Amino acid sequence: MNVLLGPTRAGKTSLLRLFAGLDAPSAGRVLEDGRDVTGVSVRRRNLAMVYQQFINYPALTVFENIASPLRLQRRPADEIRSRVGAIAEKLHISHLLQRLPAELSGGQQQRTALARALVKRAPLVLLDEPLVNLDYKLREERRSELASLFADGETTVVYTTTEPLEAMLLGGRLSVVDAGRILQTGPIAEVMRRPASVDVAAILNDPPINILPAAFVKALGLKRDIADDCLVGLQPFRLRLAGAASANGGASVAAKVELAELNGSETLLHLRAEGAGEGARMVAQLPGLHSHRIGEAVQARIDADSLFVFDASGRLQSAPDQTREAAHGAH
Repeated sequence: MNVLLGPTRAGKTSLLRLFAGLDAPSAGRVLEDGRDVTGVSVRRRNLAMVYQQFINYPALTVFENIASPLRLQRRPADEIRSRVGAIAEKLHISHLLQRLPAELSGGQQQRTALARALVKRAPLVLLDEPLVNLDYKLREERRSELASLFADGETTVVYTTTEPLEAMLLGGRLSVVDAGRILQTGPIAEVMRRPASVDVAAILNDPPINILPAAFVKALGLKRDIADDCLVGLQPFRLRLAGAASANGGASVAAKVELAELNGSETLLHLRAEGAGEGARMVAQLPGLHSHRIGEAVQARIDADSLFVFDASGRLQSAPDQTREAAHGAH
């Protein structure tokens, strides 16, 4: 699985359209297994693509929708029945084969569109945020199905998403995209542990990573060597409330609550911390549901070995201790 992660309008769909041959690059080439396919039309490329807005032929049954690419390939009737039946079973829509799309739920329509793409057995499958229009529960179910469908590694899959958590759950290789540029690429776990820059760290974290000025962090007296022109990153899940300094080279920071958001099974606490200069605004991602008043005084704990340090140009200098990351249950 190859995942393109980036905000809306980062260029993810544009890349997929170049891969598919729907658009031509203004410069450079598109290579497939070392072969230049830049000028090859989409009809001559052996691939399948599923868009955000999954589309089915409204006048055709689910069976005929899935079978349509095989009929274009003039496959024998027995082969069509066999392949449609096999992919429908994998996607749990065998009981829907004689229904029309209008008779299906959103999740069933999405699985039908996905089945039509996968039945071709193309060596390249492009998935452009295919789960974005489904509710949370359906997205969880479909994500697990997709991971198992491509677990054999026989198909090259490119999957786009705006959500860091979805990228992590899918696994595989990650490319972080923004403003038409690939900022970093590598195994997902490696990129998550060591984002190459402030921009990458911002895209990888939801809620966004806290970016703190060096003067503020140094004023806390943390046991950490930080240059004056550095930027310091602190992931919201690493920020905790405490009444005293940590024993792990940390410090307790006086702060006031600006907003408390209940988000599922966690609380996002927006804080204004006192410190050097104008202090700093931070977000703490706390497990569980907590009630805090706006303006309430709290103590936030910052551990020295939980900090990312970026130089003046925004490039990563050091990342948090990975042993402690595992202990904290990073996500």
